[in-house]
Amino acid sequence: MQTVDVARRSGYSVQQIRNLERDGVLPPAARTASGYRVYGEVHLNSALAYRALTAGTGPVAAKDIVRAAHEGPVHRLLARLDAAHARLDRERTELGLAKEAAAAISAEPIADARPVDAMGVSELAAALGVRASTLRYWDAEGLVVPDRRGGRGTRRYSPAQVRDARIVHQLRSAGYRIDPLRILLPELRSGHRWDTVEAALAAREAGIAARSRALLDASAAILALLAPTAPTAPA
Repeated sequence: MQTVDVARRSGYSVQQIRNLERDGVLPPAARTASGYRVYGEVHLNSALAYRALTAGTGPVAAKDIVRAAHEGPVHRLLARLDAAHARLDRERTELGLAKEAAAAISAEPIADARPVDAMGVSELAAALGVRASTLRYWDAEGLVVPDRRGGRGTRRYSPAQVRDARIVHQLRSAGYRIDPLRILLPELRSGHRWDTVEAALAAREAGIAARSRALLDASAAILALLAPTAPTAPA
C-alpha cells in the first residue's frame, strides 16, 4: 500500500500517517528504489488500533500501547491495556457513587438540622474523604464558604454548608468543573436544576461507555499486530 491507501482506510490524512510513523506508532515503512514509502497490513492495523485507542484512552496512552505491541514483550502491552480498562472501571464506579449521592442529597431535608451539627474543617474533610486544603480551595473559589468565628476566623460549616460540600465533592468526582459549579450551586440550594445535574451525570456515563467501546474496537487490530509473534498451538 502507498501512504494514501493507509490514510484512506484508517481515516487519517497522508501527513498524519507520516507523523504516526515518525512517532513510532507505525513501524518504519519499506522504501522503493525511488524513495516512496511502501506499507503493509501491519501499518494499517497499527493506525486502526491507534485511532480506536485514542478515543478510549487519549493520544498519549494510545501511542504507548501501540508501541508496546511493536516492541514487546507481550506482557508490557497487556499491562497497559489492563491499566486502561482499570481506569474506566474506576471512573464508572465513582460515577455510580456520584449518581447515588446526588439523588440522596437532592432529597435530603436540612430544615431540622441543629447548630450543633456544624463541622470544623478537619471534621468535614474526614467525613468527605478529602484533604483540608481541598475545602480551603473550595472556599477560595466561592463554592462552599463557611462561617468564621472567633478572633482567629476559625472556619465552621453549618449543616447547609456541609450539604453544599457534599454536593460539590460528588459533582467534582463526576467531572464537573469549578466554573459551572459556581453557577449551578445557587440553583441547587433553592431546589432547582437537579435535572441539569442528572443530565451531566448521564453525559459522563455515555462518555465512559463510548471510551469502553473504543477499547473493544481496538482489540481486533491489536490482535492482528500480535498474530505474527503468537505461539503456535501444539498439534
